[in-house]
Amino acid sequence: MLTSAEKKFIEDHLTADPAQLVLQAQKWPRLNVPKLAQQVQARQKAKNKLPAWAANLELVFPANLSVEQSSSELTAAYKATLVPAETLADLTGGFGVDAFYFAQQYRQVYYVERQAELAQTVAYNYSQLGVQNVQVCHQEAEDFLQTLSAPLDVIYLDPARRGQARERVHLLQDCEPDVLRLLPLLLSKAKKVLLKTAPMLDLDLALQELPGVTRVWIIAVQNEVKEVLYLLEQETVETPQITAVHLRPGQAPQEITFTRQEEEAAAAIYTPEPLRYLYEPNTALLKAGAFKWLSQHYQVQKLHRNSHLYTSTDLCRAFPGRIFEISAKPKASAKEMHRLLPQRKANITVRNYPLTVAQLRDKLKLKEGGEDYLFATTDRQNKPILLLCRKV
Repeated sequence: MLTSAEKKFIEDHLTADPAQLVLQAQKWPRLNVPKLAQQVQARQKAKNKLPAWAANLELVFPANLSVEQSSSELTAAYKATLVPAETLADLTGGFGVDAFYFAQQYRQVYYVERQAELAQTVAYNYSQLGVQNVQVCHQEAEDFLQTLSAPLDVIYLDPARRGQARERVHLLQDCEPDVLRLLPLLLSKAKKVLLKTAPMLDLDLALQELPGVTRVWIIAVQNEVKEVLYLLEQETVETPQITAVHLRPGQAPQEITFTRQEEEAAAAIYTPEPLRYLYEPNTALLKAGAFKWLSQHYQVQKLHRNSHLYTSTDLCRAFPGRIFEISAKPKASAKEMHRLLPQRKANITVRNYPLTVAQLRDKLKLKEGGEDYLFATTDRQNKPILLLCRKV
């Protein structure tokens, strides 16, 4: 779908400003420059999320929205290992990243996509990638389900989360397709349904609305929550397992599994004042709500019920998150902070504190950056405190 001249143009302009390329289109009269500028722009957007695909000049990229909504290579590869089985259908195929990685683990995968041009693009890309066990189906998800002759092992779907005015939506009933309406049909056509939802969707609300949830995975990449996955089955369980996952390139996944009942039964350990080390859970754990469980499981003390920061005298290297050593407990005054930080720089984090990061930075006259970290939080006595730290 791309000629050798077009591929050469893209390769030569991977870091160029796409808008400027369009404005200078007369320089390349034999090329469709707007089309190629879109390919350049899509690769720029995908560089961090899809590095291998962005670097592959044999692939064709669709409209930018499909690239923005696709899974990353890192999350797709991890996700494909979660529910071992033989057959799977991806009902919301999109750019085809998820189906590509599912194909590495499943014998047969069905990629289902309602947009004809997108399905055609993905079919072409799969041919370039040597994928032979994915059947591309240009159909509505519901039509595909109705025509299935035999049940599948797994159905995966990642509903579109943009409204009629292209605004982002988070509630299940606002997504397309409507998962809640489709669930009976989905569970009649597959043994298991793996559903991806918006990271902003409240976990407890989702568990109330979705019947038959047996597992939940909250996936963070580089300490930012990117995906929440729910595994639904016909046979329900009383206590779904919740796994907080932290993915980092080149490292093994960090996985912590617990249940809501374990969290409710856990007894957090509290401290009247910060000790030598400070611990900040990774964002997947914060989303999962493993607050008391973390304190009990890792024997670290909580600063405040609502702060979700922990402390200890002895170092707990196994703690799943960022670890700091506290060097000072300064007052919230610019004069004292400038004495402690002559370079007048710090990375500020606010947890359960009356000021925002911007307000505190303005008050203390500090710039962003450097090797020092300033945590603004509240102690057990509900007193606002500052903790100056360095990473361990």
